[in-house]
Amino acid sequence: MQREVGASRWSGWLVNGGLVVLALIALAPLLWMLSVSFMPTGEASSFPPPLLPSTLTTANYEQLLLRGGMVGYFTNSLLVSGAITLGALLINTMAGYAFAKLRFAGRERLFQLLLAALVIPAQVAMLPLFLMMKGMGLVNSFGAVIIPGLATVFGIFLVRQYARSIPDELLEAARIDGAGELRIFFQIVLPMLKPVLVTLTIFTFMAAWNDFMWPLIVLTDQSNYTLPVALAALSREHIQDVEMMMAGAVVTVIPVLVLFIALQRYYIQGLLLGSVKG
Repeated sequence: MQREVGASRWSGWLVNGGLVVLALIALAPLLWMLSVSFMPTGEASSFPPPLLPSTLTTANYEQLLLRGGMVGYFTNSLLVSGAITLGALLINTMAGYAFAKLRFAGRERLFQLLLAALVIPAQVAMLPLFLMMKGMGLVNSFGAVIIPGLATVFGIFLVRQYARSIPDELLEAARIDGAGELRIFFQIVLPMLKPVLVTLTIFTFMAAWNDFMWPLIVLTDQSNYTLPVALAALSREHIQDVEMMMAGAVVTVIPVLVLFIALQRYYIQGLLLGSVKG
């Protein structure tokens, strides 16, 4: 018995040790990026590249924020990502709830058609989507970036799967008491969807914040650039300045990293519940 306890303890240490090693491997590029961002200009280009800066300096961040205009691009990304996230939360949640709990003609057929759209690459839809934005006069405006992200098939599917777990008896009791559908949705359904809403918030914000291709296509004025597009444009001008580019990458990564860490518990809970319910 004692031998089994010792073997179990050793196996636990091996598993945990292996997980720590894998975590360090996964974090190594991020940690080196952070280290390089504090190095003096040109130090990262030496061979072999140093792991730690010889002298800590914030000159790269100062140059990036003051001369690179990153404050304005950061504001653009925050505005676009925030608008997409808020709009997507409302639209995807209402659509997912409708597919889960409201009965209307063609509901299952329409949902199957939406699921079929998941297999279509996003790049295929970019040309017709661009022509639609051009026809609406939205090219080179934040509207052209925000509107296409307001509803996603994945978001609707995620909310639908979770909303199916809401008891029908609860909704029927509210209707018998005279509550309208909007009141039921906002006062009863939304509080019960909190875990999946947090999950959808993280997914949507991260996708909007990191999106590069679509803003690059529809935004032609440099003052409207989002952070990933501005950083790519800046890298062409400062291709040799590795340290400043790493500082820009850190500025880009930090907001989504902070959001994920802050909501990690709810994010995992929403994923697990959404996967087993319905």
